[in-house]
Amino acid sequence: PEKYAGSPDLPPFTAVEHRDDLDRIQKDLRTHSGVSILIYDQTCATEKRRRRKRGTLPALAKRTVINELVCEACGDCSVKSNCVSVIPVDTEFGRKRQIDQSSCNKDFSCVNGFCPSFVTIHGGALRKPQATATMPTSAAGLPHPMLPSIEERPWSLYVTGVGGTGVVTVGALLGMAAHLEGKGVGVLDMTGLAQKGGAVTSHIRIGKTPDDIHAVRVAAGGADVVLACDVVVAGAGDGLSKMAANRTRAVVNTHELITADFIKQRDLAVPVAALVDDIETACGGKDRVSTVDATALATALLGDSIAANPFMLGFAWQKGLIPLSAEALMQAIAMNGAAVEMNSQAFLWGRRAAHDPASVQAAAAPPDATDRDPIQEQRRPSRTLDEVIERRVRFLTDYQDTAYAARYHATVNQTRRTEENAAPGSSALTEAVARALFKLMAYKDEYEVARLYTQTGFFERLDRLFEGKWTIEFHLSPPVLGGGNETREPKKRRYGPWMRTLLVWLAKGRRLRGTIFDPFGWLSERATERRLIRDFEATLGEILKGLNRDNLSLAVAIATLPLDIRGYGPIKKRTIATVKAREAELLDSYRHSASPQPLAAE
Repeated sequence: PEKYAGSPDLPPFTAVEHRDDLDRIQKDLRTHSGVSILIYDQTCATEKRRRRKRGTLPALAKRTVINELVCEACGDCSVKSNCVSVIPVDTEFGRKRQIDQSSCNKDFSCVNGFCPSFVTIHGGALRKPQATATMPTSAAGLPHPMLPSIEERPWSLYVTGVGGTGVVTVGALLGMAAHLEGKGVGVLDMTGLAQKGGAVTSHIRIGKTPDDIHAVRVAAGGADVVLACDVVVAGAGDGLSKMAANRTRAVVNTHELITADFIKQRDLAVPVAALVDDIETACGGKDRVSTVDATALATALLGDSIAANPFMLGFAWQKGLIPLSAEALMQAIAMNGAAVEMNSQAFLWGRRAAHDPASVQAAAAPPDATDRDPIQEQRRPSRTLDEVIERRVRFLTDYQDTAYAARYHATVNQTRRTEENAAPGSSALTEAVARALFKLMAYKDEYEVARLYTQTGFFERLDRLFEGKWTIEFHLSPPVLGGGNETREPKKRRYGPWMRTLLVWLAKGRRLRGTIFDPFGWLSERATERRLIRDFEATLGEILKGLNRDNLSLAVAIATLPLDIRGYGPIKKRTIATVKAREAELLDSYRHSASPQPLAAE
């Protein structure tokens, strides 16, 4: 608004509003008859990121970070931002959210999601990873592969990716390298509407001379190499059509790069394994496809996921799939002028990953990560049912006390004994109860949010992520302050570094939870959360009384329903209503299922 506010060039009746009010303004305009004009003026956030990288726009020393332990994976941040840089991360306690710092456009709409897990960091800079110090990023010791021949015909490459990740740069580098060697080359980029997150493909043909290039577009079954920087685009129908059995070789980045569909489907998972199988079938066998998680390796080694594509290029070259010299490709990277050092190292790391993957994996793995970072420990999945239970008992002890954890443990053990009697060898219901009851008992009230910020190493993690002088800002909506907007959600407010001290004291007050001295206990949301625990225990008791092998799967379905209760405030209220309606349906089916078989005496 400051760009136009008070401008003498605007008619006096012109209103200048912030984009946050767009929905309200549109609703207002629709009530007026005749012609109305709405002008939305904003530089594309992706374009801003490009300008900042090129130095034509001042760098913005501000970043968003999500506390994964506080996150409820409700997906409201994706709804509010419509941004694919809010990405999923699988943890022991369910799928959560994090910010891809490499692709983040610094639009900051995500912090409007109704959730206390967001903080913004002002000042400082992201620390560069230290893993590269363990191995020199040079070509020393790397064998020279046999490069494909282009004497008989041009070599066809098909590159797949998504907008905003530097896919087009791969074609530009190959084109320049071919030009430097005096070869013929044609590059056709198909970007469509892929400003960020949409499908991008590049058709590249390299011939002995320019006269050998008659058509640039790779025809169906005409790809000699598919460089799948994104597995979803490569595994789609059009991508698969470029492959031919016993002709095409593929290098696939197996990183789960989410699609725009994830914004609307909070639990959407990319079927990477199935897509790789489809690519292997199209190419004629597993031996014709090489897979690597280029995004994870490049980010760990070089600190930026954008380095994944030159990493893939180096990997493919070392596999003998690029008919150009490494020297020409390195010179093309230098001539490109953008992030030359990072892209050069990414190319070399890709070569080394193709030749000696174990050494690259070791270099990318931070030492003792789980010992230093509870967030990393949270991401590690449990290996056994006993570990699932033990980790949650430990968590609930810290959450409240040993008595609270014992209540949880007793219920899970009772379920385990009953299930073993009803369906020997099965543990599906026990695991469902272990996860669902924990979800309900570890509800995130004011005390718990404060504890998850101050007693789980979150601030220490920020110290490892950022360097220099930085300050933190919290985005919270204390229920005691009330307030709301036209969407009927309580208002989120910004709080400075002083909030950290308040959170420390608030976390210590968790012993008051559930007592008459609990200042938050009177809130309807807290009363609902306590009732949900009692309701689940009562429902479980009914389930266990009638449990048999025939209705076990239905019992498991009922027990897992609480896992869909997510979010805070009005978001959580809506999910509770949905889950309760579904629970009533399933319970009715359970009650009318086949007569339960008598259980063996305990």
